Amino acid sequence: MDINDLIIYRRTMPERSARYAGFPAELPEELWEYLQKNGVRGLYIHQAEMFLRSLKRENVVITTSTASGKTLGFLLPVIEEILRNPLARAVFIYPTKALASDQYRAIQPFIEYFGKSRISAGVYDGDTPAGERSRIRKEANIILTNPEMVNGAFLPNHSKFGFDFIFTNLKFVVIDELHTYRGVFGSHLANVFRRLHRVCRYYGSSPVFLCSSATIANPVELAEEICGRKFVRIERDGSPAAERTYLLIKPPKILGHDKKYYGQVQATAVAAELIPELVEQRKNFIAFARSRRNVEVILKEARDRLEAESPASASQADKISGYRGGYTPAERKEIEHATVLAGYPGTRASFWQQTGRAGRSGRACTNYLILDSQPFDQYIGTNPGWLFENSSESAVVDKNNLLIELSHIRAAAAEIPLTLDDASVFPDLGETIPVLMRAKELTGQNGKFVWSGGSFPAGDYSLRNIDPNRYKLLLKDSGKEITEMDEMQAFREIHPGA
Repeated sequence: MDINDLIIYRRTMPERSARYAGFPAELPEELWEYLQKNGVRGLYIHQAEMFLRSLKRENVVITTSTASGKTLGFLLPVIEEILRNPLARAVFIYPTKALASDQYRAIQPFIEYFGKSRISAGVYDGDTPAGERSRIRKEANIILTNPEMVNGAFLPNHSKFGFDFIFTNLKFVVIDELHTYRGVFGSHLANVFRRLHRVCRYYGSSPVFLCSSATIANPVELAEEICGRKFVRIERDGSPAAERTYLLIKPPKILGHDKKYYGQVQATAVAAELIPELVEQRKNFIAFARSRRNVEVILKEARDRLEAESPASASQADKISGYRGGYTPAERKEIEHATVLAGYPGTRASFWQQTGRAGRSGRACTNYLILDSQPFDQYIGTNPGWLFENSSESAVVDKNNLLIELSHIRAAAAEIPLTLDDASVFPDLGETIPVLMRAKELTGQNGKFVWSGGSFPAGDYSLRNIDPNRYKLLLKDSGKEITEMDEMQAFREIHPGA
């Protein structure tokens, strides 16, 4: 099949020039010198705005485009605080370990320039060795972690192991990828932050929240729901953007000998044909599919096609690999000419985030959306304006879901005894205290309600779902763990033909 014959819609978005704000007068001279030496001649307007609003102790959510320099926007106010106040602590929260590791590498140039005696950082997650964890708690000004560690390590141990010092001196909480915290995950995180605010009040601190989000319809509302604070939004994007072309591809129909219509060729099959063409044209690309299985199918079929075309192409097959977390910025920079989406990803927000991965180097890029047989894909095929001209969806959380709230009330009671004043934090506290007392998990003492249940209530639930049951997928021969998932995902994804 000729891919060009399958294109049903084309849209080009023009190049956008950079808009600079120079260096704010409030930026310390040594930070200004660091930026100059690293080739930064001025801040984009959104970076400068974020720095100035942070100095005013405003909570900020930034929604500029992918690769617009949001990381520097976070780091400048945090590092300014650390250089001025060596005791200052900042916690950076990422939804995955891979993202935390990526951002740790982004901080390294600052550490190398200013020295470890002035700025120290570390990744604190389940893979961090005990000795490194101890160093981070004692020394690190910037701690990169994930919601599970805040829930299960930081808060339950707030009075031990040096966490008390961290909470006493906590100046910033940075939340990257805010848009991922929707549904159950976001509802859990909102309750984690309810507990964090209690602990911070106990130690007399009040951190500033800095959030970044992909394009969604309600970033301020989401930030306020999750973080429990008022927010301002930064959306004026000063970063440059290369010209972007979007192509909608409709797979060919499958017709029987009787000329009857039997559906369409699968999007994965079209992607497997398109990818070898991109390889032959020496274009770098990243392809997205709806499931892990589809990624593997596309990868295998694309490699097979390259190898079958000619023996000389066998080495070309090695130029395609399955995507994984943990790529370095230098590796990701190579993926810049094209994105291939095998099927609409389900939301406009995901579509714009995924296609935003291409064109980062400033060179023009092409984005291919191969329409699947799903209803949404077919609708986009006949109404492409719906995709390009409407706003992204809202992200919704329900932090007052009784089951989720109850889980965190139990955890909060084990951290600091509850009082009736905590009803301002947990709206359903008045109803749950009698229930927990009858269950002998709370004991009343002089107007306070002290935890008397199990030793670790913060471990009784998963932040990413309501279902506590977890399943591990193991390699049959070696017993090596491949992944872990909740029961609902396991029933959906780990059976033959899933």
